Amino acid sequence: MNRIYVIIGKSASGKDTIAKRLLSDSSLRLEAIVPYTTRPIRAGEKNGTDYFFTDDLDLRELRAQGKVIECRTYHTVYGDWNYFTADDGQIDLTKSDSLTVGTIESYVSFRNYFGEDRVTPIYIEVDDGERLTRALEREKKQQVPKYEEMCRRFLADQQDFSEEKLRDAGIDRRFENKDIDETVAEIADVIRQRK
Repeated sequence: MNRIYVIIGKSASGKDTIAKRLLSDSSLRLEAIVPYTTRPIRAGEKNGTDYFFTDDLDLRELRAQGKVIECRTYHTVYGDWNYFTADDGQIDLTKSDSLTVGTIESYVSFRNYFGEDRVTPIYIEVDDGERLTRALEREKKQQVPKYEEMCRRFLADQQDFSEEKLRDAGIDRRFENKDIDETVAEIADVIRQRK
């Protein structure tokens, strides 16, 4: 039975890097689910690869069509940014497993939409000091660094990924990302065992 794997973790925990590495492993036969966002594109991101960069009007239209699987709104220092996944034809569980990056809330929405037996969370953990260092280095590379927003996200993660929320979502397995190669190999083994 094909399933959806949702990589979850606090900001700067390595989710996107892990997802790219897993997707590039042809032995896993994973299809990427590209989410949508209304936030501005960052340096180095590609529309249609990292996200579909869109606007609030498109989000309203997809909602009206009943195609929004999950949606999260972040009240940033730059205004509201929406991140969402649409049932736009990308996900075909009759053909392959799929992989996406999300949050606890998006995992729960996927689970409710597709069924618990079809969705598996992959929770990534990293020491907070290391995450903050990574986030700062990433932000420095932006043409216009948004340090205030970086700090807001870091602090919000403490509540968004609380032990209570993890427990309520039924997420008990954790992958500690101290060494990216080991973490990717461990997750790939779990995916292979479920095939």
